Amino acid sequence: MHSDLLTLPRVRDRKWNIKMLPKEESTMHWKCGVCNLIWDGTHPPDTCPKCSSPAEKYDLMTEEQWALVERSRLTNGLYARLLAVIPEIEEMARQGVEDDLDPWCRALHQRILDDVEFWGKSIRAEINGHVNKGKWG
Repeated sequence: MHSDLLTLPRVRDRKWNIKMLPKEESTMHWKCGVCNLIWDGTHPPDTCPKCSSPAEKYDLMTEEQWALVERSRLTNGLYARLLAVIPEIEEMARQGVEDDLDPWCRALHQRILDDVEFWGKSIRAEINGHVNKGKWG
């Protein structure tokens, strides 16, 4: 039996598709207690490649913990992509406000500008919650 490992999303038919790659059943997953990096292998690294903590700071993840991380990867990936495009949306909305073609267009661009700020804050809060609940990795 194989579990699956997610790779980066690709655009296909206007939906985000996640390509699943088979992963060996015997792979163990270790989580750094300092920076939350997840390490796959039979043992944790001697030193965390992210924060330089020693191997003793790593805990072996349970099957339930790993399943939660895997289950949340699609949503977390979508959040990351949304955060990546927010600055571009903000810039377009700012340009629309500055262009001021007419009151309706200006109002719509201003609304987009106001909403996109809320989206960014909400997504960051949600990601923070996922990290705190072990749904990130």
